[in-house]
Amino acid sequence: MQVDLLNEVLEQETRVWQALVSGDGAADAALLSPDFLGVYSDGFAGRDAHAGQLADGPTVASFELSDARVIDLSPECAMLSYAARFRRVGRDREERMFVSSIWRRQAAGGWINLFSQDTPAVE
Repeated sequence: MQVDLLNEVLEQETRVWQALVSGDGAADAALLSPDFLGVYSDGFAGRDAHAGQLADGPTVASFELSDARVIDLSPECAMLSYAARFRRVGRDREERMFVSSIWRRQAAGGWINLFSQDTPAVE
């Protein structure tokens, strides 16, 4: 069922954001495939770079995800897209962006993030 898939994948995506808030690089890396690719406004990032941003602690102070939708790509893969409002650590201004990420169901259970792309929202 589409709603179950959406909730399941959104829960995993939320865990990535929670790792950014807690500054937990190990938790972040555990959610990302070894060959993870992130596409961001400042370039590409792999798993090590994504988790490595947390070496000095949290990067996000607060976040809210909304308007989530999912596309069932295959029995093992799903693409999640949503809007994110967040505030970076040390900044007063809230930012908005749209995110799409591809998750793969693992044989041992759970999900792993293969790909993520952030698109800054026009204000």
